Amino acid sequence: MAGCGEFDLIRQYLTGLGADRGDVTYGVGDDAAITCPPASMPAVLALDTLVAGVHFPQDLPAAAVGYRALAVNLSDMAAMGATPAWALLGLTLPASDADWVAAFAGGLDRLARLNNVAVVGGDITRGPLTISLQITGFSPAPLRRDGARPGDRVWVSGRPGDAAGGLEVWQSAHRQTPRWQGLVRAFTEPRPRIALGQALRGIASAVIDVSDGVLADAGHIAEASQVALQLESTALQPSARLRAWAGAAAGQDLTLAGGDDYELLFTAPDEAGPVIGQVAGQTRTPVRCIGRVVRGAGVDWGGQNADAAARGGYRHFD
Repeated sequence: MAGCGEFDLIRQYLTGLGADRGDVTYGVGDDAAITCPPASMPAVLALDTLVAGVHFPQDLPAAAVGYRALAVNLSDMAAMGATPAWALLGLTLPASDADWVAAFAGGLDRLARLNNVAVVGGDITRGPLTISLQITGFSPAPLRRDGARPGDRVWVSGRPGDAAGGLEVWQSAHRQTPRWQGLVRAFTEPRPRIALGQALRGIASAVIDVSDGVLADAGHIAEASQVALQLESTALQPSARLRAWAGAAAGQDLTLAGGDDYELLFTAPDEAGPVIGQVAGQTRTPVRCIGRVVRGAGVDWGGQNADAAARGGYRHFD
């Protein structure tokens, strides 16, 4: 389809995306959106920027790019125990491509509707392919990173490392092989743990989403909470499908430092174990205890000091 102007793209493909929420007074079509936040409810805001060739492969399908652009923000909402509500989109395109924008909007719209999020406005500009998405939500008691205390246990949801394995598959000659599609989907369609995050309010002492890798993000909790996290090597093993793809050693490295999983890493008092098990069942989210919080600093994995900055976590200016 031939290219068209920015206002045509907005009108045809980027209007009416996501849920039809009653708290949106006015969405796309004016200088700014108008929404009605709940009275006396703390607002929770997050913004992420995805750059082609940095945060996703240049040849990733547009629908997957749209899905991931929202997923990374929803994961931030999950880590705060928040209910996502409204999103603003900034889309920078190298050229007007209506087909690409339509597919991108479809992927974004699908995940937005699943999570009752309305896309209420944004902007389109010309330049290197870049997506910035800002999301606003609310929570009666937002979760944070700085509440871990000695004696707490450390937990993680899902299968860390699978997304990094999926990226490897995508970049290989096996991207269409049926055996590896579960790994590919772990990268292209991560599942933000919104329900788990909300259920952990009043239970978890500290929460972070796993975007930079388990070790790096555990390090962020340790630093914010001024404690040390001891992770058990036997509890933090790669999934069977990741071992089958990468092997035991490489699979372990991806599990520890792969990133892009958008799972939740959290701490909670030792006695909260049974309640966390119930929450996991109610939200249909696999979780496992992978360590404990102690006095000190940094992250220890398997009895060795783990330099989270060296083992994992993308750094834009290094």
